[in-house]
Amino acid sequence: MRFFALLLAGLLSGCAVTLKGASLSYHLDFVPAIRYFAPDRGPGATYFLGEEVRFFLTLDAPGWISLVVIDPDGRTYTLDQFHLLSGTHVLPSGAYRYVLTPPRGLHRVRAVYTDRYPGSLRLEGLYTDWDARLSVYLEASRASRYQVAETHFYVY
Repeated sequence: MRFFALLLAGLLSGCAVTLKGASLSYHLDFVPAIRYFAPDRGPGATYFLGEEVRFFLTLDAPGWISLVVIDPDGRTYTLDQFHLLSGTHVLPSGAYRYVLTPPRGLHRVRAVYTDRYPGSLRLEGLYTDWDARLSVYLEASRASRYQVAETHFYVY
């Protein structure tokens, strides 16, 4: 009996239960939209001011990606936002470059995936509650599927 309860709990952990009016719906989502996200030198890599950084991003499904940077001083800003098809991508694409500027230290980068256009809302500022701000962002996009992946690197 205990095994059955653990098995059932494991299967239901991939469910999202949504209440809409008087109806109850659920959504099974066992496959993450973001399969891989890392800087070109790997997570935790070291870069120097003035160098360029690129990111590898592998998506399982097409969707909107917002790259959000959290600086060592706690400042958050949206680096880029675009629609990508499923597959592996090198960001930025084309002639664009991400050149590293101060402050020095640990830089965290979050890839925020949504299945719908997030609109004009941007994740920028100093946040004490990232999850609350992300909830507002997701509500504005009316996304039915979302995921956040984080990587980091150091700037010296």
